[in-house]
Amino acid sequence: MQPLGGGWDELLAPLFADERYLKIREFLKREYATKTVYPDMYDLYNCFRLTPVKDVKCVILGQDPYHEPGQAHGLCFSVKPGVPLPPSLQNIFKEINDDLHITQPQCGDLTKWAQRGVLLLNTTLTVRAHQANSHANCGWAWFTDAVIKLISEHTQNTVFLLWGGNARSKANLIDPHRHLILQCAHPSPLSVYRGFFGCKHFSQTNDYLTAHNKTAIDWDLNH
Repeated sequence: MQPLGGGWDELLAPLFADERYLKIREFLKREYATKTVYPDMYDLYNCFRLTPVKDVKCVILGQDPYHEPGQAHGLCFSVKPGVPLPPSLQNIFKEINDDLHITQPQCGDLTKWAQRGVLLLNTTLTVRAHQANSHANCGWAWFTDAVIKLISEHTQNTVFLLWGGNARSKANLIDPHRHLILQCAHPSPLSVYRGFFGCKHFSQTNDYLTAHNKTAIDWDLNH
């Protein structure tokens, strides 16, 4: 595996040496060799490569990657340039517009957020084509739970955005005395009106960051 940089190699070294991770790797070797799996293996750890540990201000937890062609590229909720916006992402942009009056971008690539300190972490990092949650039981939950704990332990005054039941179940991994945990319904069309719309998580995130002497996140993808 290519080095991740940004302090992640050192932080995650115990996980990568763990027997449970080695089993995940063996599983993925077989899957990538025999099935269509998303994201591309070279994009698998983009969330770490794009956001150094010391720059993490906010963590958004997704569930598993998009499972249709051309979508997933290692950042939760994000799609590659030129790909139509998935419904959940459209709803995220609607809430940002309502909360911060930022015009919805035409492109759903969230790389700029990652470069601005938003760690876009899925709790399962891979998926078979056309089969949602198909890799949910291969060991990723152990790995990403451990990552969340390490971020909680090694950063200070980070905002964790937990949307939907899967993400909210991770709240107990985060130290609430060191960080801000914001929870609400998932932005999918099935649940968006149960508390995601109107949550104002984006302005709350920036209010917390500035109150703790950190620079607010620029959520505007139009520049």
